[in-house]
Amino acid sequence: MSELFSFGLLCLTTFITIMNPLNILPVFMTMTSEFTPQERRQTATKAVLTAFFAMIFFALAGTFLFEFFNITVNAFKVAGGVIFFKMGYDMLNARLTRIKIAKKEIKTYANDISITPLGIPMLCGPGAITNSIILMNQAESPAQKGVLLAAIVAICAIALTALYSGSQIIKLIGDTGIKVMMRIMGLILMVIAIEYFMAGLGPMIKEHFLQ
Repeated sequence: MSELFSFGLLCLTTFITIMNPLNILPVFMTMTSEFTPQERRQTATKAVLTAFFAMIFFALAGTFLFEFFNITVNAFKVAGGVIFFKMGYDMLNARLTRIKIAKKEIKTYANDISITPLGIPMLCGPGAITNSIILMNQAESPAQKGVLLAAIVAICAIALTALYSGSQIIKLIGDTGIKVMMRIMGLILMVIAIEYFMAGLGPMIKEHFLQ
């Protein structure tokens, strides 16, 4: 039970720090500034559903992708560690690592911004996809796989709640509060990145150099 709890905590922590819904709130509010409250909620719902199905797809199809491209889990952990470390470093320095949308492009995205760029890659970017695949391969039992899927549902529910309450959240914590939260999550993500990197690098060194 303790291992299941630890795995579930790992899933939630990594997804929360990687996706970080507070990170895209300013962009979301800008891109939907001309929308009615109902249109804004519909856009948020569609964006989160897009991210949800993308993460579920890669979590379930990860093993097939590994076999098809002849990729090892350890190599993916090393690559994931590098990606997460870069994301964490940018967050630690309070820099948005998401796609920046120019004002002149907002109208272009307005017709269907929920799928891209909000759903993919802002909510479900390379980090979230990589995390889904790695965690599914780390899951050693059906119970752990169920916990991972539950964690994906939970983080998507948190993201949806954050987007629904975007204007209230920004008014409550302000830009400074968002930057502080981003720095804290960035530090946590960098620690997780090192764990992933070392967990993948160690077996690779033993396999290729210490045999």
